[in-house]
Amino acid sequence: SHLRDHVNEMRVLGKCTVLVRQTRSLSTPSGRRRVVVTGSGAVTPLGNNGPDSWRRILAGESAISRLSAEFKGLPCQVAAQIPRENLQLDQHLTKSDIKLMSPATQLAVLAAEEALSTGKLCPKQLSEEELERFGVCVGMGMFDLAEVYGAWNQLQRGYNRVSPFFVPRLLPSMACGHISMRHGLRGPNHSVSTACATGAHALGDAMRFIRSGDADLMLAGSGEACIDPLSIAGFCRLRALSTAFNDNPAVASRPFDKSRDGFVMGEGAAVLLLEELEHARARGAPILAEILGYGLSGDAYHITSPSDDGAGATLAMKRAIQDAGIAPEDVTYVNAHATSTPTGDRIESHAIGRVFGAHTPQVRVSSTKGAHGHLLGSSGNLEALFVVLACANNKLPPSINIEHLDVDVNVVTKATDWSADQKRRVALKNSFGFGGTNASLCIASYI
Repeated sequence: SHLRDHVNEMRVLGKCTVLVRQTRSLSTPSGRRRVVVTGSGAVTPLGNNGPDSWRRILAGESAISRLSAEFKGLPCQVAAQIPRENLQLDQHLTKSDIKLMSPATQLAVLAAEEALSTGKLCPKQLSEEELERFGVCVGMGMFDLAEVYGAWNQLQRGYNRVSPFFVPRLLPSMACGHISMRHGLRGPNHSVSTACATGAHALGDAMRFIRSGDADLMLAGSGEACIDPLSIAGFCRLRALSTAFNDNPAVASRPFDKSRDGFVMGEGAAVLLLEELEHARARGAPILAEILGYGLSGDAYHITSPSDDGAGATLAMKRAIQDAGIAPEDVTYVNAHATSTPTGDRIESHAIGRVFGAHTPQVRVSSTKGAHGHLLGSSGNLEALFVVLACANNKLPPSINIEHLDVDVNVVTKATDWSADQKRRVALKNSFGFGGTNASLCIASYI
């Protein structure tokens, strides 16, 4: 059994449980501290919070729409954008905050606020010692190119026209900085930028900080907001974006479907509150799921394309399973990276088959990108949030827009109950990025 110090006193302030004396747990029999998810927050094209986004995911709705006239002339005319008029930023951020923060950072800050709220945690009521063991691991895959273009245009009008906040707004690490300063969090402050694997790497790294004893709590995730003409043009030149469904945006993102022709860019942020298990138990926190394992690998192959044999994806999944200390047969769901590209989805499905072998038919697979597009560096963390909610609610999110299945895995096309006869619901969440960087998280229901 786990050995832990006793908490001398607990105090309840509103919705926030405050530990007066810090609780520390000793290592588990396996030699590792357990890490659970106690809060979640999201701002997505589907909704301004996690519950609304999850509800629309289960309903099979799409948030992809046609781009404005500003994007006229570009091959891709669709994206999954957040309606800015519904965000009500002024209710959460001051004018000074908005001036100092890039759009991606603003979204990450809002998601972190929701994660703290759902996790029933008030940092302002924590002790100094607790704040020193509360960290932030929030990344960004790609900074806003419109910000750079705008600053360049200002420079042409004169040096003094360039905003003194230009560089701070641009830095991927500033989301971490703003969240930590906002709440006085002095634990590990770590920013990740690994292209489309950013969010998953951020969660995995944060889990390891807690597991190794560097922190007891971590806010972890990513924010992304770079839907602008220059970014769309750049990805179009790579021939990465969908162009065949400009007249029917809702079906443009179609992972695993035979007619998929590229990904649809999305934007948003998602942040999870990760916590050491005994710390969470001591304060009576709601426990949504447990992060069991984390696997990383490199393709060592090509700047944008995975190798045909999917060796990197296979290795990341195997390492996550090994790190979790489970057997492949324990996994019954994979939330795939599948972005709706012709080669990527196929290669990932083959990698899943290699990892699970004869167990593959019992592993259900889906990609929620048909509903919210590809959030680049914020995709892995958002989709991990959906896996956490799937664990907590016994519901598997579907892949939508599939008319003719083009892969050899068991794809979920409608929201369905997870296997209730299992002792534990166990999933993998995959994320792969340009440059051949790969991450896989093993997430399970809490027991």
